[in-house]
Amino acid sequence: MSTSTFRVLAADKLAQEGLDFITDQSDCELVNKPGLSEEEYATLIQDCDAMIVRSGIKVTAKILENPGKLKVIARAGVGVDNIDLKAATEKGILVVNTAAASTITTAEHAFALMMSLLRNVGPAYKGMTEGKWDRNKFTGRQLHGKSVGVVGFGRIGQTFAERALAFGMDVVAYDPFINAETMLDGRVKMFKNFEDILPHADILSFHVPLNDATRSMLNKETYKLCRDGLYVVNAARGGVVDEADLLEAVESGKVAAAALDVFTSEPPAEDDPLRNHPQILITPHLGASTKEAQQAVSVDAAENCLTYLRGDGIVGAVNAGNLKINLSDLQEKYVDLAGRMAKLISPMITRGISEVSIGLTGKELAAASSMIERTALVGIFENHLTDPVNIINVNQVAEARSIKVTTTLCDDEKVQPGLTFEIKGPQGAVDSETKEGDKVRRITGRVYDDLKPRIVEINGYFMDMIPEGPMVILLNEDRPGMIGLVGTTFGGENVNIADMAISRRDTTAMMVLKVDSEPTEAQLDAIKSKDGILKTAAINLPATNGT
Repeated sequence: MSTSTFRVLAADKLAQEGLDFITDQSDCELVNKPGLSEEEYATLIQDCDAMIVRSGIKVTAKILENPGKLKVIARAGVGVDNIDLKAATEKGILVVNTAAASTITTAEHAFALMMSLLRNVGPAYKGMTEGKWDRNKFTGRQLHGKSVGVVGFGRIGQTFAERALAFGMDVVAYDPFINAETMLDGRVKMFKNFEDILPHADILSFHVPLNDATRSMLNKETYKLCRDGLYVVNAARGGVVDEADLLEAVESGKVAAAALDVFTSEPPAEDDPLRNHPQILITPHLGASTKEAQQAVSVDAAENCLTYLRGDGIVGAVNAGNLKINLSDLQEKYVDLAGRMAKLISPMITRGISEVSIGLTGKELAAASSMIERTALVGIFENHLTDPVNIINVNQVAEARSIKVTTTLCDDEKVQPGLTFEIKGPQGAVDSETKEGDKVRRITGRVYDDLKPRIVEINGYFMDMIPEGPMVILLNEDRPGMIGLVGTTFGGENVNIADMAISRRDTTAMMVLKVDSEPTEAQLDAIKSKDGILKTAAINLPATNGT
């Protein structure tokens, strides 16, 4: 245990409980200085061991250019987009957050929305304020005996489910990244396909991140699989539930009512029909907004800093931080390649994961196998999970979700170094577009003498491509005119194609396009709508550093 005195800088307004926690520590000195300039913070941090922020400050590369004593930055909350993670990591500064602190608060708000929805609390209250007494008009439904489908079964989804079980509800859940038949001691049946859970739910509550796999996942097509009179609760991310299709479903009676805490555009426009619909209950993104949660994130941020500074471990890590790993140039390049490969293959994983197999060849890579494995898993998981995932906790995340991870090594000096991932979906899971089941996703990469990363295979399509910058991957029917179709369509959308790799297999082909800038959703939709285009994915990777 260290006997040093740690200077902890509060660079944002923290709850008083967090400030008191710091001052109560015998080995801490509080520096409470919110609202300073970038230049002032750049000077101040040099004599501080820890920095705690919320969302009111941007911790830029300029602030971190000469960090002095600074060892850890804590975000009192979840999002760290206001912290330059690259700059922090390069300076060996650990970045942590307090994601767990708002779990109960967020789950409780979703549960409160569900209760209010079924008992008509919103319109009944509004009627009372208008002098009405409409008891018969607002006959509600009880929770007991209802079946609730929990979409996304991470930390918040499970907390929500525990409360639903306590109310006597039947709980089913969908999470493609949990490879188990049941959860919560067998009380929750798990589904591997979103479409499969829909006929089993009276109520759907969403607890997933927003990504290509979850965007508009509840829409006019998936409503067809739902029970009539469905109740919908979304306190996760705006855009998970298609808002236009929701309004149509409410009007038709397919959806009895809906409760929304999040919106595609926040705040929604004043004339947005969601604001005044009698069957839609809305709140202004209050999921994490409780006094207790705000107190908890401030205290937890301080605790996480001190845990690290005192040498007692790492809690809530977001980046690699001070992880001390001595890697050769080639090993570093393969760690970088692993992250790029994972980000390329991740959008193609739409049915969940049961197993990740990582194959390493080359004697020099054996010593870096753990770092390569962790980096690969982070890239594969991070856009599919709401829970924070990083190289510190990624193996535990996989284990908790019953995802088998194996890394095999071939250290024959005669074998050319290389790296392969094989990702298997859950048994019985079916791709909603291709109707294929149990398919293995595969990607192979190498680093050659120029120390540039190369992708040499994606799902049996062979190529030689440097993965960097904004890219679009297309799977299309292999027939005349497809290259021209893609070029003409993107040209009409003002998307400039800088480079193209094409590989053919059986009756299909894969195009990997490098473009000048990351395409918008509208530009991608223009390609998706074309006959013969089977799948699309957009990825934006950092530039390579050369030799």
